[in-house]
Amino acid sequence: MSKIGFITLGCKVNTYESNALKDKFIELGYDVGDATPDCVAYIINTCSVTNMADSKSRQMIHRCQKLNPNAIICATGCYIQSNEEAKSIEGIDILLGNANKGDAVSLIDDMLKNNKREKIVKIFDILHNKEYEPLTATMFDHTRAFVKIEDGCQNFCTYCVIPYARGPVRSKPLMLALRELKDISNLGYKEVVLSGIDIGKYYDKETKTNFSGLVKLILENIPDIERIRISSIEITQIDDEFLELLKNNPKITSHIHLPLQAGSDKVLKDMNRKYDTNRFREIVNKIREARPDIALTTDVIVGFPTETDEEYIKSKEFIKEINFAKLHVFPYSVRNNTKAALMPQLADSIKKKRASDLIRLSDELEKNYYKKFIGSNLSVLFEQSNDDYTVGHTSNYLEVRVNRDDNLISKIENVSLESLENGFIKGKIVKK
Repeated sequence: MSKIGFITLGCKVNTYESNALKDKFIELGYDVGDATPDCVAYIINTCSVTNMADSKSRQMIHRCQKLNPNAIICATGCYIQSNEEAKSIEGIDILLGNANKGDAVSLIDDMLKNNKREKIVKIFDILHNKEYEPLTATMFDHTRAFVKIEDGCQNFCTYCVIPYARGPVRSKPLMLALRELKDISNLGYKEVVLSGIDIGKYYDKETKTNFSGLVKLILENIPDIERIRISSIEITQIDDEFLELLKNNPKITSHIHLPLQAGSDKVLKDMNRKYDTNRFREIVNKIREARPDIALTTDVIVGFPTETDEEYIKSKEFIKEINFAKLHVFPYSVRNNTKAALMPQLADSIKKKRASDLIRLSDELEKNYYKKFIGSNLSVLFEQSNDDYTVGHTSNYLEVRVNRDDNLISKIENVSLESLENGFIKGKIVKK
């Protein structure tokens, strides 16, 4: 059986799209897996969110070329879509953007069957693309399933290349989304993560269903899904309907990722974010009124061109005030075609120092959040076994380990949380 090797970089949306392609290859009789020398073709699903992501995308393309020089190389994703230089990389047989990743399957299959190697470039003008590519996936690596419900972003934050790489907002048709979720439920997955580039902008035109309406329909129509996790959502997209669902439906997990990016009103304005710190604080308070012990995690960019020492201090103090459960810290990275790329830039040493400072703060915040739950009982979805432990996560995404029992995998069990170890909680199953 011929094998197709995958390398997927970047976000969960990329992971989902790679999984959708794997499903299609399996239907055609191919084996799929990691990139190894025995592959007849490789798909590198690239990322371009930072300079480092660009570099890693190029490295992975070259790595596959070395693994098997005779294999077909197909490169797709954000780096291919948004960087003209990608077209000049030697040895790529198929280049696809983000509007037509599904074409990879038929193009590779045809190239293999006809033994015809002719370079194919199919990169469309994604900024004018209004069609949602109807990919669906049922193959996932863990007990948690990711479902892409939306693509694209049109916020045009001044630091971000994603609108140029992903195009405008397009939503998965409601009936297709519900059918996919039902199929995933039938496969036994207990938790689904709703994913997209800007998921709060989800809107099905035919039924006039927005994001909160979709969540409500999932809760009403697919009872076997025991947890609905929100991957990442903008604070301005948390509406009253969602807050009501959060308050009354424990199936919505007690963890929401809310990108902050900066805690300074001046920097937020320069970033073209759609809120200030007062608005962010106001909605966080509403979220915690609905779900008091919820884990709120966030993204923060340090070293944005207009972030002075004073603005950085404001940002750090605001982060402390909000009391996030964890930070994802990113040094600002210059992205071509963005407004911030034209601004005077800060030294890399400043970015590195601020990033290290906030990572230390994140470790402190995370440790304090974990400590709050020692001595309590919480339900845990167990995902895998490592050495002496079986590992899972609570609704609020605490990592919990119990003495190894492989029979626990894919089950949700009540666990007594006993002690905080090195980045996880050690617990015991509560006997029924």
